[in-house]
Amino acid sequence: MRQITSTFLVVLLAASAQQRPQTGQNAPTGGRGTARFGATTQLVVEDVIVKSKDGAPVEGLKPTDFSITEDGKAQKISIFEYQTLENEPAPAPPVRPPAETIAAAPAPPAQPAVKPVTAIQIAPEKPGDLKYRDRRLLVMFFDMTSMPIQDQMRAQSAAQKFLRTQMTRSDLMAIMTFSSDIKVVEDFTDDRDKLETDIKKLTVGEGQGFETQDSDDSTADTGAAFQQDDSEFAIFNTDRQLSALESAVRMLGSLNEKKALVYFASGMTRNGVDNQAQLQATINAAIRANVSFYPIDARGLVATAPLGDATKGSPGGQGMYSGSSARTATAKFQGQQETLSTLASDTGGKALLDSNDLSLGIVQAQKDVSSYYIIGYYSTNEALDGHFRRIKIAVKDAATAAKIAKLDYRQGYFAGKQFNKFTDTDKERQLAEALLLGDPVTDMSLAMEVDYFRLARDRYFVPLAVKIPGSEIELARHGGAESTRLDFIGEVKDAKGTLVGNVRDNIEVKLKGESAQQLAKTTLEYDTGFSVGPGTYNVKFLARENQTGKMGTFALKFVVPDLTTEQKYLPISSVVLSNQREKLDAAVASAERDRKLLAEHPLVQDGQKLIPSVTRVFRKDQNMYVYLEAYQPAATTTQPVVASVSFYRGKVKAFETEPLQVTEGLNAKTKAVPLKFSVPLAKLQAGRYTCQVSVLDPTTQKFAFWRAPIVLLP
Repeated sequence: MRQITSTFLVVLLAASAQQRPQTGQNAPTGGRGTARFGATTQLVVEDVIVKSKDGAPVEGLKPTDFSITEDGKAQKISIFEYQTLENEPAPAPPVRPPAETIAAAPAPPAQPAVKPVTAIQIAPEKPGDLKYRDRRLLVMFFDMTSMPIQDQMRAQSAAQKFLRTQMTRSDLMAIMTFSSDIKVVEDFTDDRDKLETDIKKLTVGEGQGFETQDSDDSTADTGAAFQQDDSEFAIFNTDRQLSALESAVRMLGSLNEKKALVYFASGMTRNGVDNQAQLQATINAAIRANVSFYPIDARGLVATAPLGDATKGSPGGQGMYSGSSARTATAKFQGQQETLSTLASDTGGKALLDSNDLSLGIVQAQKDVSSYYIIGYYSTNEALDGHFRRIKIAVKDAATAAKIAKLDYRQGYFAGKQFNKFTDTDKERQLAEALLLGDPVTDMSLAMEVDYFRLARDRYFVPLAVKIPGSEIELARHGGAESTRLDFIGEVKDAKGTLVGNVRDNIEVKLKGESAQQLAKTTLEYDTGFSVGPGTYNVKFLARENQTGKMGTFALKFVVPDLTTEQKYLPISSVVLSNQREKLDAAVASAERDRKLLAEHPLVQDGQKLIPSVTRVFRKDQNMYVYLEAYQPAATTTQPVVASVSFYRGKVKAFETEPLQVTEGLNAKTKAVPLKFSVPLAKLQAGRYTCQVSVLDPTTQKFAFWRAPIVLLP
């Protein structure tokens, strides 16, 4: 998929909007004004695992059985649910018939690979929502940089064994990998076939090349010339591994449920205290996100010969005679496992070391995440200061508490922050999580129009236009800002959920001067475009104003028809209605200028772009520009086409243009005949109309028509 161009324009609203009385902060000086009330609440959700002394989950507790405090202040429980998780493995899926007995379906045209607009692909959930009710959330994380090829193969086999024989009905699995960067291979799902396929597709040998060569007594004597010790690079490699784990748990932090991350690695080498800061940051992030680490040493049970095995040369020097090299190798191996143990113990998990059955580590995580209580409360501390707040949960009844071995829960959290205190990382993460939310964000109003035009037999250009009322960013101007930035992020996915296009852009908007005075009477328009094949698509687009943090989401399902298969009617493109043309040189910004595709943009002609009227609201003193394309797939020269534009009020035709006959203009590549109208609206009375565009091809005796409602203002 190729992104075409993105521009940002300021379009004046109808004149009647200038006469409407202003309210709130824009009210006349002598008016009463409008009262505004605001409140800040923070919902805190805790997952509490309650086990008896025999290790069984304790069921039947009620909200009144628990007491909860935040920084020593009692809190009122508002949300209370018990999550019941199964422990028995689910039956194995039915065996599929051999591949040769399945009729091969014709492969659809391959879509160009599209890199996700954000690296975060773990779909979040809204505060207080339980997206995965009664489900156990397990993540398999394959650290390809720390595992040699044989260990990568062993880790994949263990994961496949667990999926086939030990996965329960309550389990949801996600898959992540780390090589050059962290990648979410699969979001949480219980589809074993999909998970197994994903694991089989992992590239064996990926992530290699980060090994370092120490110059201690255990180093193999290769006979090479002396080289500088590169052990200092291990510091940065270990930090990269720990940072990847930190990023992974931050992705999982938006989910309220208890999570377990199974970490496949061949140990982790720390260099004294040099990696201590990143290690602590990773552990803190895991505790905040309610994630427990379950590291698995993919090397399994290792029996190391005193002078090394056959895979490397023996060490040289006197260390091989004094036993120093053997002691150094053993200490190094134990240190690598000690780091894994630290990750596990400090986050409430367990490490699997010195075992050849690596799937036992996943089973351990499965058993530890047993049935648990979800307890939520609205904090009495409403300050959005980002500070850490300590939580203490206890069982009130002494007799019940005596039967409980322990309460496993998150010991605290960091409070939310006001938007003006967000870092760049916070802002980017907020955008990514908002885009992945199932429910839309409605702080800001958006309107969007999606059209389609044929580029080739199996490719269509899809322009996307978004309008934002200028009043939505007026609050930023009242705050004294001279300018603000609008962030845009969007994704287009096909019917199977595969990403086929995205956009990530930002535009500066001036708030001072004449443009600011007219801000409430204008609309802000952003447009971009994609190239896709015929099919059904879902587009989700989000905009954010960066002074107040207001966001708005618009989601739309649209269909790009295969016009080459149309036999009954005359195939036509989308119909674009507009009241403005804009010079390309006047565009404030452009995310990407692909000159080749820009030349094929049907709405760009003679250095001007036709701006779609997303809301389809016009004034009587304007001209309505109408643009569409009729397609003649089998033609080599232009076949005459006749078209007209009509306006209806109910069933009564109020106005109709003179028939437009087009006898030339066929595009040899797209087989399109462009049809253009400029309709003066002064002849019509103000009101609501139905606009109809009719097209007839006399040669083939085919026709087409299109209808849409419009509003005409005085």
